[in-house]
Parts: sequence; structure tokens; C-alpha cells
Amino acid sequence: MYINNISTEIRSMQNTLSINWSCNHTWIQSSKNTSWCLLGCCIGDFGTIAFFQFTQISWPVLAIMSLAIINGILTSIALETYVLSRQMSLNIAFKTAIGMSLVSMISMEVAMNVTDVIFTGGAILTWWVIPLMLIAGFITPLPYNYWRLKALGKGCH
Repeated sequence: MYINNISTEIRSMQNTLSINWSCNHTWIQSSKNTSWCLLGCCIGDFGTIAFFQFTQISWPVLAIMSLAIINGILTSIALETYVLSRQMSLNIAFKTAIGMSLVSMISMEVAMNVTDVIFTGGAILTWWVIPLMLIAGFITPLPYNYWRLKALGKGCH
């Protein structure tokens, strides 16, 4: 039994390593999926940071950034539920949205917030840091989203 599990894992790794990483169609589709995820995530993320920045509520940067990550994931799920509810029932749309890749969303959120911390000290939105945060948030999960689409046939959206 143990040997069968190991051989299954080895085959899975071989399949993962042998996928075609130069498929333009898959890169385009995974880029579209990642863009939808980024839109949903940045609404909650930027909204949270802006709220604390404009109200000048004194919270530790780590607490604000953690809340921004949580809110980003929640708004991404909400946006996806709304988009999918136009194609299916609300219940199925919500279940589909919940089943999206949390790995993708979390890596996107962490990349965006780490970029903010590196360039501004954290929990500060300026006109010049937002594009950097969006680029980091897009590029970070893109290879994973490509792999997931190519190897597993599952998109994050």
C-alpha cells in the first residue's frame, strides 16, 4: 500500500514537471483568471488599507495588513459569486467561488502587502505604490494558476 502511494506521487510529480509551459492559450486563460482574482482581492485589500489611512485609526501595521488580506479574499469570493450567479444558481455560484484556489488568493494578497511594506512601511496607499502592488499581486500566483489549469484542468475562476 505504501509503495503504491509513493508510485502515485512520483507519477503525479512527473506529470507536473512534464507539462507544456509554453502554451499561449493556457497563459492567456490563466492571465484572465488571475486578473479576475486580482480585481476581487484588491477591492477588499485597498479598501481596508484606505479606511485605516483616511480615518487615521491607530492599529499596528501587521493587524491592518492581516485584515486587508482577509478582506481581499472575502471580496474576491463575493465578486466571483456575483459573476457566476449570472450563469448558475446563487447557491452553486457560492460553492464554486469558495472552491477557488485559496493558494492563489493568499499568495496574491501576501505579495501585494509585502510590496506595500517594502516600499511604504505598510498600510499606506500612494499613487505610485498601487501599480507595484498590482504587478506583484498578478505575477506571484500566475505560474501556479497556469500549472493548475494545465496539469489539473482547474482554473481559479
